[in-house]
Amino acid sequence: MNKQDFKFFKELIEAPSPSGVEQPAQRVIRKALTDVVDDIRTDVMGNVIAHIEGPAGAPRLMLAGHCDEIGFMVKYVDDQGYLFFAPIGGVDAHLVPGQRVTVHTSGGPVLGVVGKRPIHQIEPKDRDKVVPFKSQFIDIGCTDKAEAVKLVSIGDPVTFNVGVERLQGTRLTSRALDDKMGAFIVAQVLREVRRNDSLSVDLYGVSTVQEEVGLRGGATSAYGVQPDLGIAVEVGFASDYPGADHKDLGEVCLGKGPVIARGPNINPVLFDLLMTTAEEENIPCQVMGIPRATGTDANVMQLVHGGVATALISIPLRYMHTPVEVLDWTDLEGAVKLLSALCNRITGKHTFVPS
Repeated sequence: MNKQDFKFFKELIEAPSPSGVEQPAQRVIRKALTDVVDDIRTDVMGNVIAHIEGPAGAPRLMLAGHCDEIGFMVKYVDDQGYLFFAPIGGVDAHLVPGQRVTVHTSGGPVLGVVGKRPIHQIEPKDRDKVVPFKSQFIDIGCTDKAEAVKLVSIGDPVTFNVGVERLQGTRLTSRALDDKMGAFIVAQVLREVRRNDSLSVDLYGVSTVQEEVGLRGGATSAYGVQPDLGIAVEVGFASDYPGADHKDLGEVCLGKGPVIARGPNINPVLFDLLMTTAEEENIPCQVMGIPRATGTDANVMQLVHGGVATALISIPLRYMHTPVEVLDWTDLEGAVKLLSALCNRITGKHTFVPS
C-alpha cells in the first residue's frame, strides 16, 4: 500500500460530497490530476472531466466513477434548536439514530448527534419499529432556534461523522467508499497511463456527480464526451459475510479481485476483452451476472447518442450504504492494473458490434 496513494485515497473519501454538493471531493480530484492530464475541466453539473490525448483516430474511452455519497439535508429547525432532516440517496432509517454526524455549513463543519430515546423509555412493542426520517432529529447542542440558525441553514448537507480506518491486513472501513473509491481508481488509471507513457485510446477519466439520485452526472458527462466505449467503475455487493444469499448475489469475495459484470447492460465484446486482459496480465478477477440494468453509470453511458459499448468493473464491498462499508485494498490495485492494461489493448482495429 503506497503511502502517497493511501493519502490521496483517504483525503478523497473523507471529503464531504453528498449528491449535489460534491465539490469538496472534486477539488481533491482536480488537485491530484491537474499536472497529470492534458486538460481537465468541470462542467455545469459539477462533473470533473480529465483527458489524456491518444493517437490520432484512436477510439474514445470514458472511465467513470461517481464521487457523490449518501447523506442528509437539513429541512427544518424547531423552536428548541433541533434539526430535522431528510435522506439524500438510499439511507436505511434503521441505522441512523444514535449516530454522530457533521452538518456542513457555510461557516464550517458543525458536529451533531442523531438523538434517540433511551431503550428504558420505549415500550417493548415499539422497540423493533423503524423511526421514520421525519421523526428523527439532530442535536447540535443549541438551546433554541435562534442559536441554531446562526450556525445552520435550511438545505445544509449532512454526513456521517466517520472516516477511513484500517482493519486487519489490507481491509479498510469508512463511509462513502461507494463510490469515491471508483473516482479514486479512475484517477489512478490516468496516473498509471501517464507514468508508462503507453496509450492506444483517447482516454477520458470522469468523476461524475449525482449518481445516488438518478445517474445524472453520468448521463450528462457521457453526452458531452461522446465516447466509443464507456466503463463504469463502481462498488458491488460482496457476499462473504454471514447471512448473505449466494443464490441471489452470487459468490463475490473481498480480496479475490475486481468484479467484471456480465449482462444486457454490458457489451459482450468488451466483456471478453476485459476477461482476456485479466487472464493474460495474471490479474485475479470475479464475474457477476446482472440480468437487468446495473443501477450504475453504465446504464446511462450505454444509451448515449447511437449507443456506447459499455462495461462495469466493481470492487466487492460489504455493508453498502452504511457508515461502516468495508473493502480490500488489493481489489483496488487489481482494478487499476486491469484498466491500465486495457488502455493499451484497444485500437481502431477493434469492432465492438456484437456478432
